[in-house]
Amino acid sequence: MRRVRPGAAESRGGGSGGARGTTGGGARGSRTGGEERTLTSVRAGDRHEEPADQPRLWHVTLSASGRRVALTEVRRGLEQLAHDHPFLLTSRYADDHAEIRYWEEARDLHDAAAVALRLWGEHRRTAGLPPWEIVGLEVIDRETYHQRVAEGYGPPPAARVGVHPF
Repeated sequence: MRRVRPGAAESRGGGSGGARGTTGGGARGSRTGGEERTLTSVRAGDRHEEPADQPRLWHVTLSASGRRVALTEVRRGLEQLAHDHPFLLTSRYADDHAEIRYWEEARDLHDAAAVALRLWGEHRRTAGLPPWEIVGLEVIDRETYHQRVAEGYGPPPAARVGVHPF
């Protein structure tokens, strides 16, 4: 079954009958009797709306804190997490807190936040992360992230990818 837009078959002469050939110099794309094709474009400033059920990118900043731990332990755990999950953009750490920044693909903010809230706990043992609790979470959509950076008041761009001390 071939699907066409309403009206497309009539304007191309394919309203009834069999399939037309696709090779040779036939009448493919020809118009009859003054028929014009309408062109459309997107105006500057128009926003592209993604369907609600399609995944979107969310910028996540997750902060964890707890009792003091040796800096080498914190660094090793964050480096292992970054190795296991290359989606991490950057991590910053001190002996009693850390911050992880990354992009998450999710259908909506609720899904992105749910994944982020599980990240530290689910990978604490496998990556050797300190037994800290999550003390902060920010999840913003891609457009908001770029708008903040452009206006100079958002999180610093993640140019320094990797694990770094505060």
